[in-house]
Amino acid sequence: MKIVLAYSGGLDTTVAIRWLKETFNADVVTVSVDVGQSDDFKKLEERAYLAGAVKHYTIDAKEEFAKRFIAYDIIMNGLYEDVYPLSTALARPLIAEKTVEVAKKEETEYVAHGSTSKGNDQVRFDLAIKAMMPNAKIIAPARIWKMTREDEVKYARESGIPIKVESTKYSIDENLWGRSIEGDEIADPSVEVPEEAFEWTRRVKQGKLRLSIEFDRGIPIRVNGEKMSLVDLVKFLNSEVGKYGFGRVEHLENRVVGFKSRENYEVPAALVLISAHKDLEKTVYTPLELRFKKVADAQWTDLVYQGLWYEPLRETLQLVGEQMNKWVSGEVKVEIDGNGMRILGRDSKYSPYSDKIASYNKGWYPTDEMARGFIEIWGLHSLLTRQVRYG
Repeated sequence: MKIVLAYSGGLDTTVAIRWLKETFNADVVTVSVDVGQSDDFKKLEERAYLAGAVKHYTIDAKEEFAKRFIAYDIIMNGLYEDVYPLSTALARPLIAEKTVEVAKKEETEYVAHGSTSKGNDQVRFDLAIKAMMPNAKIIAPARIWKMTREDEVKYARESGIPIKVESTKYSIDENLWGRSIEGDEIADPSVEVPEEAFEWTRRVKQGKLRLSIEFDRGIPIRVNGEKMSLVDLVKFLNSEVGKYGFGRVEHLENRVVGFKSRENYEVPAALVLISAHKDLEKTVYTPLELRFKKVADAQWTDLVYQGLWYEPLRETLQLVGEQMNKWVSGEVKVEIDGNGMRILGRDSKYSPYSDKIASYNKGWYPTDEMARGFIEIWGLHSLLTRQVRYG
């Protein structure tokens, strides 16, 4: 029996290697997918082998993550419950895809991941795996064993498994698009998260940061006039913007699995880019387009968060967003000051704004008769209804 395990290198998946081997008498093949996390993948591979893996794959998927997932989170203004840019949720289907590709190469139907039964990720992994391999036999050790994290540490030490030294306070998930922070000590939503929990957004620079971000068809391509790949652009903004203390998200999140959870994220680049993109969309869209796009964005975001990446509606909404974004090109200027951001200005060749129309001092001006006629017709529905209801 051969089992392919999506391997993060953390406590759960490292212990899972030995547990799968002992429980199923199986050969365990591990797969680590680089989606921009700061891990040392060479050490991670060594840890997998020391824990008992018979083969290990390291797959660099940063460019694919940026082009297939992050780019569309920007296009679709993906902020779950208006604040969370889907950083972890976006990476899961890609990691699952790469793990299934290895399973097919290794000619096995057994695929494993490290999600627990209380998290959203189990939904995302299971559904993505099934979409890619309908006949897959999915094993999630942390849903089966009855070990606490303390039990896992004890099991690892007794079995001679080298585990990654992790904070006992916080559970961290990191990729190119964001860093999530969880832990029992900060689970109470009334308790302030201590500064030590944060890494990307510790303020080390004072003053204000001004940026000019250029978009082409909804995708950011330049910062302050310098052209960059999306991977490099996101890395740059995470680093530079985070130094000014911007990019923290704290909220009580409605999980897929039926309860609320206190969540914290560091997402400097994501918040800046989505905010700038939304402003540029408002600049070029008609009012009807803007209102429709908000509905499409919200539905797309919910589907991604809920693990339904392979839902046909998600693909359709994304195509709509992509089509609408063919006009979303231009420049947005922003200012960062601590955990605050404001738009300084924007410009697009597709903006219908005209000072000849909008100015109060020059150009076109409706006559009194035109204004009266517009107001009369505009309010007719409301006024007639009010008359028949209230007299």
